[in-house]
Amino acid sequence: MTSFFSFLSSLAPFFVSLFFLLLFLEQISYLKKKRSAPGPCLVFPFLGNAVTLVRKPTPFWELQSERAKSSGFGFSVNYIIGRFIVFIRDTELSHKVFANVRPDAFALIGHPFGKKLFGEHNLIYMMGQEHKDLRRRIVPNFMPRALSTYTALQQIIILDHLKKWEQLSSATKSPIVLRSLVRDMNLETSQTVFVGPYLDREGRERFKFDYNLFNVGLMKLPIDLPGSPFRNARLAVERLVSTLAGSAKQSRAKMESGDEPKCLIDFWMQETLKEVSPAQAPIRDIELGAHLFDFLFAAQDASTSSLLWAVTLLDSNPHVLQKVREEVETIWSPKSDSLITAEQLLQMKYTQAVAREVVRYRAPATLVPHIAVEDFRLTENYTIPKGTIVFPSAYESCLQGFTEADRFDPDRFSEERQEDRIYKRNFLAFGAGAHQCVGQRYALNHLVLFIAMFATLVDFKRDRSDGCDEIGYAPTICPKDECRVFLSRRSARYPVLSLP
Repeated sequence: MTSFFSFLSSLAPFFVSLFFLLLFLEQISYLKKKRSAPGPCLVFPFLGNAVTLVRKPTPFWELQSERAKSSGFGFSVNYIIGRFIVFIRDTELSHKVFANVRPDAFALIGHPFGKKLFGEHNLIYMMGQEHKDLRRRIVPNFMPRALSTYTALQQIIILDHLKKWEQLSSATKSPIVLRSLVRDMNLETSQTVFVGPYLDREGRERFKFDYNLFNVGLMKLPIDLPGSPFRNARLAVERLVSTLAGSAKQSRAKMESGDEPKCLIDFWMQETLKEVSPAQAPIRDIELGAHLFDFLFAAQDASTSSLLWAVTLLDSNPHVLQKVREEVETIWSPKSDSLITAEQLLQMKYTQAVAREVVRYRAPATLVPHIAVEDFRLTENYTIPKGTIVFPSAYESCLQGFTEADRFDPDRFSEERQEDRIYKRNFLAFGAGAHQCVGQRYALNHLVLFIAMFATLVDFKRDRSDGCDEIGYAPTICPKDECRVFLSRRSARYPVLSLP
């Protein structure tokens, strides 16, 4: 035994030298990729700046933005868990990435470790003709007929939750934290709109539990060990996809028997069955389940972010709130006990402008991660190395170009100013290129309906504290205090809404 330890002791200098050699080579590799780009000169071994990113994401990304801006490069670099990253602030450089999602340039990944987390059957990773064909089949899910079905479902769920929130606040005489409440409302909305009657109450509770596991894992280090948040999230995704695949199977049977569509999967299945030919294999239920999870992921957290910022910004801008209330009251009355129709929704021009400004001013999905499949020449003086994770910032682009871009101003979207057309390239809240959000009309409808009903049916006041409006990541951005508000009923009574 003594001789064995003596042998190990003799090897110690070798291992120490090897360790420092690897550290040296890691730094050399980082500096070679960095070249003259703005970013840290030295990085912590292997982890890089991962700890800062996880513990303090807001200051981390603010520093990346400041480096990109002050250097004049329009981008900056860093190092996270063995991966070289490029953060892009400049709008035109972001468009360059979005426009080059192809096998020899960039691949959209959705999350730095997304493939491991989301699985293989995922809309995010598709490209080329297969991706075009799938998007073409998805489009009918967001046409006026389908959207009209969804808006009815959305309003009934919004009303139900508004009543519960107001009762909770009134009963406790204290502020309530909206973030978790809005998230639960949006999850119920997504479940109902996407798979409607195919999830029973028990299934919805399991779904909610698994989705919360997924949400937690998104913000943790990718340590895939038993019991770790990342492993729990990965396994939760598998269960969620399986549940959604079961809903797709039930929908297939309903649509084959000629039933009318009642939710998104029904509209999708109806179109899918029309295209099936004897020579063509039908899309499998597990693939549909994976794509439904993509929709859920895209709709859930981004929508929660936008609804929270809508409340925050309406409270900070009472003149905007007053104009919303005046407009809605001329178009829809709670006393009518009727749903807001698609036509009435279109008439709410100012409320639509408020919704678009909320999304621009606080773009919920701040970053859109891609990976460089090959070396890519980003500018004349810099080539992104193969394997780099690239983060075009939709948030930064939305705060550039527009008139007084750092000011909340819904009138910029008016027919007189039309800044949405003039600065269209800067409005990247829904992405751009082949993977631009196909459900953006659905997302905006949901936000407009919420703003209209929230402003009309309840009075609210923020429980303000120092820094409450600062940005927090969870995983999309939300107010740092998670939007603490006092609520009370504003209307004489709540409307009695029912499906047509």
